[in-house]
Amino acid sequence: MTLSGRDAYREELTALAAEDPSIVCLEADLGGKNHPFQTAHPDRFFNVGIAEAAMIDMAAGLAAGGYKPFVSTFAPFAALRAAESLKLTLGYLNAGVTVVAPYAGVSGAWFGTTHHCLEDLAVLRSVPGVTIAAPYGEAEMRAVIRSAARDGRPHYIRTGRNAAYESLPVPGTELPPVNWESEGDPGDVCLVSVGEEGTRLALAARAATGVSHAHLVYADHEHLAESAAELAGRHTRFVVVEEHRSQGGVAEALALLLPGCEVTSVAAGQGWPSAGGDHQEVMASLGLDLPAVLAAVARARHGRPAAAAGGSVRACVR
Repeated sequence: MTLSGRDAYREELTALAAEDPSIVCLEADLGGKNHPFQTAHPDRFFNVGIAEAAMIDMAAGLAAGGYKPFVSTFAPFAALRAAESLKLTLGYLNAGVTVVAPYAGVSGAWFGTTHHCLEDLAVLRSVPGVTIAAPYGEAEMRAVIRSAARDGRPHYIRTGRNAAYESLPVPGTELPPVNWESEGDPGDVCLVSVGEEGTRLALAARAATGVSHAHLVYADHEHLAESAAELAGRHTRFVVVEEHRSQGGVAEALALLLPGCEVTSVAAGQGWPSAGGDHQEVMASLGLDLPAVLAAVARARHGRPAAAAGGSVRACVR
């Protein structure tokens, strides 16, 4: 069985720590009773309780002491509640701390708006020097964790709750800046997917339309600049699908990096979920579903201006 992103993170980190005694794991009261890292390495596992900012501050001190801290808590509590500590630790201090944030987007669903996070990419992308990743599937998550442990740079890694997806095949041994899942007509629209649900929707839309599909794992400025150069070498019209608000998201960044291209965003709208539902139902209530992606592709193909409809925000930049 393919593991969810957060379970793949825990397993991979536990395995890496067996070979690297400098790796430590901190959790904010969400590890459960059978956390594999705690079982295998109890002297390097710290459950700090619901004190997210203090956890980030502790990680900064551990990094200064030569350790490689990996910390994990829900995305809204990491990116929003502990935002100042993140800015100082990952940005100002450039500490080698990796933050793994499950429950990103609206994957919390029934937990309600306090447990949703559609703003984390905007917050973290505004902090220089942070490597930001949104892996799709177990293999990508494991590769991102290995890379973070190896290079020692500040990382923010975004994942969902329990969804488990099969990662896209990777050419070679390292994750490329752009993974071309499907290469169609260069004159046609190209889907660009980010994260778990953005990639799931883009795969479904690509199957229905036959357009190209470019998948991105990394969402920080340094990686996006490299990805934009490759994208612009093959296409001029893009539909970016991401489980995030359009403000501060990947589509907005690519629009600035691709001034000669048309970039359309299918994102999570401007509303706040007011009713319960599962993950996909809450996404649909915000205008982020397959019909919205298909409509955006159709508009981009026919050169019509983007328009807000069904709660989804779509912005074209030429």
